[in-house]
Amino acid sequence: MATLRISSRNYSSWSMRGWLLCRMSGLPFETEVVSPEDPDSRAELLLQSSSIRIPTLRHAGAELWDTLAIAEYLNELVPEAGMMPEERLARARCRAISGEMHAGFAALRSTLPMNLRAVVPNFTLWSGARADIARILQIWTDCLERWGGPWLLGERRSVADAMYAPVVTRFRSYDVALAGHCEDYARSILAWPDVAEWIEAAKREPEPPIAELDLEAEF
Repeated sequence: MATLRISSRNYSSWSMRGWLLCRMSGLPFETEVVSPEDPDSRAELLLQSSSIRIPTLRHAGAELWDTLAIAEYLNELVPEAGMMPEERLARARCRAISGEMHAGFAALRSTLPMNLRAVVPNFTLWSGARADIARILQIWTDCLERWGGPWLLGERRSVADAMYAPVVTRFRSYDVALAGHCEDYARSILAWPDVAEWIEAAKREPEPPIAELDLEAEF
């Protein structure tokens, strides 16, 4: 049995990504929720961590705390799960856009922090966040037009969809307008049963005792 250490379901986009990847693989795993008092958990939730170490997957002697490493490990361990596209160019694109999500979009992360309980109509977007959003929508549009949807790389969900799923929740929380293929994609993500299960669990979890995470304090 594998173990996945996560922090808050409501606030942690990286925990959500790791959990979706584990679900996608079909590998049996149990979830261990790290206390918000844990220094690594607190730093990650407040976007103060220089190295994201949550989620962490432990399995068969391996301990992996990088989300892309978790994705590659699971893809090699359970190749029949089809976490990466079969077609070479689609597989390369999957790695490229997953890596871009992993390393980039700092303005989006800081300005639109993940909060699945939040609904903020007419949220003001500053230029840095607008540039990140424009780039993400371009990625989605390029992929959906080239591979035909409903997922980024075609008819089957891939690692890239797990990487971008928390972005969809941010767009809904902060009233980011979507249209056409991008709106269709967002609806596909929200209809994904594992995403819906995560969101429902997030709404039920106790509020962590970190005042800085309060929406009114943040904005």
